[in-house]
Amino acid sequence: MCLDRSIETVVGILAIQKAGGAYLPLEPGYPDDRLAYIVQDCAATLVLGQASEANRAVFSGLSYVSLDDAATAAM
Repeated sequence: MCLDRSIETVVGILAIQKAGGAYLPLEPGYPDDRLAYIVQDCAATLVLGQASEANRAVFSGLSYVSLDDAATAAM
């Protein structure tokens, strides 16, 4: 999860736990090198985040789910 602290973060955590998954909080303010190390170390395959973070080079090659797009589609 690469989200700023907000209600969406809480919703994301609850949804991941309800689905039986595990989450790793990624701070969007971290430098790309730090995020790349964390993502590689935990062998992440999917990132849940905001649309503004989707184009970061760190997340290339991973599935990316944007909460902004999901909220718009639900309306």
